[in-house]
Amino acid sequence: MEVLDAANRRAREGHPVFHLEAGQPSTMAPRLALDAASRALHSMTLGYTEALGLPPLRERIARHYAETYGIDVAPDRVIVTTGSSAAFVLAFLLAFDAGQCLAIANPGYPAYRNIASALDLRTHLVDCGIARDFRMSARDLAGVSAHGVLIASPSNPCGTVMPAGDIRDIAALCRERGMALISDEIYHGLTYDCTAQTALAFDPQAIVINSFSKYYSMTGWRIGWMIVPADMVASVERLTQNFYISPPTLSQVAATAAMDARDELEGHVARYRVNRDRLLAALKQCGFDQLAPAEGAFYLYARTTPFGLSSPDFSRRLLAETGVAATAGLDFDPVSGAEWIRFSYAGSEADISSAAERLVAWCERLKGGRV
Repeated sequence: MEVLDAANRRAREGHPVFHLEAGQPSTMAPRLALDAASRALHSMTLGYTEALGLPPLRERIARHYAETYGIDVAPDRVIVTTGSSAAFVLAFLLAFDAGQCLAIANPGYPAYRNIASALDLRTHLVDCGIARDFRMSARDLAGVSAHGVLIASPSNPCGTVMPAGDIRDIAALCRERGMALISDEIYHGLTYDCTAQTALAFDPQAIVINSFSKYYSMTGWRIGWMIVPADMVASVERLTQNFYISPPTLSQVAATAAMDARDELEGHVARYRVNRDRLLAALKQCGFDQLAPAEGAFYLYARTTPFGLSSPDFSRRLLAETGVAATAGLDFDPVSGAEWIRFSYAGSEADISSAAERLVAWCERLKGGRV
């Protein structure tokens, strides 16, 4: 967010900016969602809904699991949330008591450990760096003492997709040890050369979290969902009633319609693939020789050491001297993140192409000692 603020200041001063720092699509919500929201504005009171979400949306999400994964999920187990962020708060409160430990991959989304800390939970960072191809496996958890495990596939910041076998093995380990399994699946739908599998395929008791922000291009609508075991539904209902009464009504109406906008949304995925390939080629041309697998989401995670700069310095200079904004890896990895930087390719093809050209030219001058 500091990089975003600096980029916005630069834009207000009249300088060009290419936003490769923010993990959000540059596209609007699907047309079906916008049309449904427009109709609702003129025909609904838009008051509170059920705490767990509108029944038609919960039913549509349940049908999504049958259509996409071939898994039967009862609509009663679907909890509509105010974005996936609220879902993580609810999941941590449901699964853990204060002082207990959650194992998470490092590098990973920083809000995991920050939300856990705010709820008085401990986190164990599991090293999932380049030596492990940025993937968590059951072997990595063998010596870890924790009360639960959080997995993410595709992951932020690395864009890696966990093989189904690894998810299966981690699920089995969690059952064997009596540990909770939480699966962050908010980038499902955004894969390019493989397919992401839901943890529910291997453990129906897993807590699964998803969102309309990424694949559905609805970040600002603040709407997401979670699937919880049947015996947790009553508890999560009490929590949601007290935390935020109900998810935003207009966003729920729009989200229900968005789930039928697959043709439009798959067009976005095709654009992300083009952007990924263009930016990946540029990074290799620049001299980045260590990158995370770019199998899903819309991120490239690259090591800055060939340039003799830490990632915060690289990020600051890149923005100041080219207008290209990228995120230093310290956000995602407090151990080794100063050597890594994340680029988002969720923007337009024109912006990603222009950013790639500027990045290549700047890196060439950097290596030549001319900047």
